[in-house]
Amino acid sequence: MSKIKLLLDVVDNMRSLADSIQAAAETMAGNEPAKVAPGVPTFIEPKTTEKPVSLEHVRAALAEKSQEGFTAEVRGLLEKYGAPKLSQIDPVNYAALLADAEVLK
Repeated sequence: MSKIKLLLDVVDNMRSLADSIQAAAETMAGNEPAKVAPGVPTFIEPKTTEKPVSLEHVRAALAEKSQEGFTAEVRGLLEKYGAPKLSQIDPVNYAALLADAEVLK
């Protein structure tokens, strides 16, 4: 490839970049959806995912509440989620169980 061809490619790429930056600036100014030029990659926002609550974390929280004198209430919470023992509770319910336990005072 000749140097002139390479320079022309750079100029085309810079124009495309300028168009993309202008579209982004107009979008931010007008708060309307961006019109992305064909061939320009779009960016996807990463999903924020909450870390699942572990059995050990729930067990520690319930043990602490039990030591604070809420043993009967802890048993009631376990029964509320359908099991006499923590190990028998569906892990999907750990976050809700933990939230209920934190309310005990």
